[in-house]
Amino acid sequence: MNLDIVMTRGRAYLEGLAGRRVAVVGLARSGVAAARLLQAAGARVSASDTKPLSALGDEARGLARLGIHLIGDDTAGAGVAGADLVVVSPGVSIDSAQLAPARQAGATIIGEIELAWRALEADTIAITGTNGKTTTTALTGALLAEQHRPVLVAGNIGTPLAGQARTFPPDGIVVCEVSSFQLETIETFQPRVAVVLNVTPDHLDRHGTFEAYLDAKARIFANQTPADCAVLNADDAPTRTLGDRTRADVLWFSRTLPQDHGVFVRDGWIVAKLNGHVEMICPLSDIFLRGQHNVENVLAATACALWTGLAPEAIRRGIARFRGVPHRIEFVRDLHGVHYYNDSKGTNVASTVKALESFSESIVLIAGGVGKGQDFGPLAEAARGRVRQAVVLGQDASKIAAPLERAGIAVRHAVSIEAALHTARDAAAPGDVVLLSPACASFDMFDNFEHRGDIFRGLVQALA
Repeated sequence: MNLDIVMTRGRAYLEGLAGRRVAVVGLARSGVAAARLLQAAGARVSASDTKPLSALGDEARGLARLGIHLIGDDTAGAGVAGADLVVVSPGVSIDSAQLAPARQAGATIIGEIELAWRALEADTIAITGTNGKTTTTALTGALLAEQHRPVLVAGNIGTPLAGQARTFPPDGIVVCEVSSFQLETIETFQPRVAVVLNVTPDHLDRHGTFEAYLDAKARIFANQTPADCAVLNADDAPTRTLGDRTRADVLWFSRTLPQDHGVFVRDGWIVAKLNGHVEMICPLSDIFLRGQHNVENVLAATACALWTGLAPEAIRRGIARFRGVPHRIEFVRDLHGVHYYNDSKGTNVASTVKALESFSESIVLIAGGVGKGQDFGPLAEAARGRVRQAVVLGQDASKIAAPLERAGIAVRHAVSIEAALHTARDAAAPGDVVLLSPACASFDMFDNFEHRGDIFRGLVQALA
């Protein structure tokens, strides 16, 4: 029997960590939060990273002042030696050499999201999908802020769940964005509501195949019961198949078809039909966000809010107030009739396709970075007739340029984001949109997509 399969959560679980030898592997934001949580619970914590200590951020290096043993340059797994519990950051593959000694020793290996869930007692709404996770998570949190329970929005959205797990009240509700990487390392994680927005090819460099990636997403249902809820996109074929992979009550959402049990669009309105009762939620004109994909995000968030008991009038109020999240089709500036948008969160082809489809204006597209083994053909098809010119940069710029050029789109190469912006500005005419939507990861040139978006936003604001 695995003694780490917990029957208790919250304070009782944290008390059980006292004196245990626990290793944290990976010292980005979630790893630092996990190490702090474990140290506060009284565990004997070591924390390691493949980077040298001098290359770690200030918060990671500051763990040493708490008495946590730090190990840098750890490619062989010295940091996990002797630990009976290992907590891994999402960026660390469960097959990595760092974890080999722990696997050989039979240590329990979990992720930060699993650790944080065990430390909590509050109900959790978990949201995953290839695209739209952050917007839907933020919107769901904004809707739930219309009721009296405390709300925590955390997870892959940028605020590690472990950072607030010890202090968040049991009567609250957590809205948590979770990635496929985080779901790989869950064990007992049981959201009351599990949402899958869509599943399109992404992270194939890590998962290997689309089927393996879909399986990772499906793990969000692993511990649900018939008393829980699964919110699924009826318009997305891979997501539809997941309806047979959960024991939870399935609540469907659809932009195109009415649903017998779900949330959908009818005659220009968001409509819910639950237990045979039809409820008009809000007109589509109340949605501030651009794009049909954001209608889907609103449908999913509405389903979550209804399941928690939020009244339709409160949901409509929250939808009308919501203005989106940074780096996701974020309006930056109008300069001489050209509108500049920051979509740095567009880290895969499907996401950038949705961004392109959000505009009726002619687009000058800035794209490129680390392609993660994607096929850029669908990007070229979506760009045809929409993109006046593309500016590509980064590690996989040539792989993006080739299908775009075959589609008859003019392509320019740039050596930096600043050079790309200036090239795009020169190509744009009044009435056009300059859109940063890279369709790629950022880590060839930036710390993360936020860093990339912040740099782009600053450069746009500085344009004369």
